[in-house]
Amino acid sequence: MPQWPGHAVLQVPVPELEDFVRERTAHYDTGFLGASEVPGQCHVHAHVTALGPFLSPPDVRIVRGIAARTAAFGHTLSRIEVFPDGIIHAVPEPKAPFRALTAAMREAFPEVIPYGGLHEVNPHVTLDAVGPGVDVEWVRECLSRVLPCSSRAEALDLVWYEQGNTRLMERFALA
Repeated sequence: MPQWPGHAVLQVPVPELEDFVRERTAHYDTGFLGASEVPGQCHVHAHVTALGPFLSPPDVRIVRGIAARTAAFGHTLSRIEVFPDGIIHAVPEPKAPFRALTAAMREAFPEVIPYGGLHEVNPHVTLDAVGPGVDVEWVRECLSRVLPCSSRAEALDLVWYEQGNTRLMERFALA
């Protein structure tokens, strides 16, 4: 069976949840931790997706322009919820700045269908998935010393996801 070829995602890092999300990523598949974990060359695993998947990297000049026109913004993470498909996630508030960033990206890249059209666009930070020994209460307990927290969206990362080759391709500062 051929290996999955990977895809790119534009995402807003949420470093406050990095330790937990990185640990859970390692629990499921260390191949997605990253090809390089050298500071400045690795990506932040905890993120809110702005747009993806891109089957090939997007035009970085367009992304850079959108980032330059997007003001950095603060948000709070306090609620943990679960989607109907079992994805446990943190909900950023307010959602409007994330929705605006996604709308700008979708306008620039209309060929990219968020989540392949399988899910409604709903800003969130994926934390885990319901399964043996994992439920929303367990995740809430694990993050009880971290949440609630305030975060600031100051960058947009272009990350390539591929087993054994996940990596930060470029970081764009928000205005």
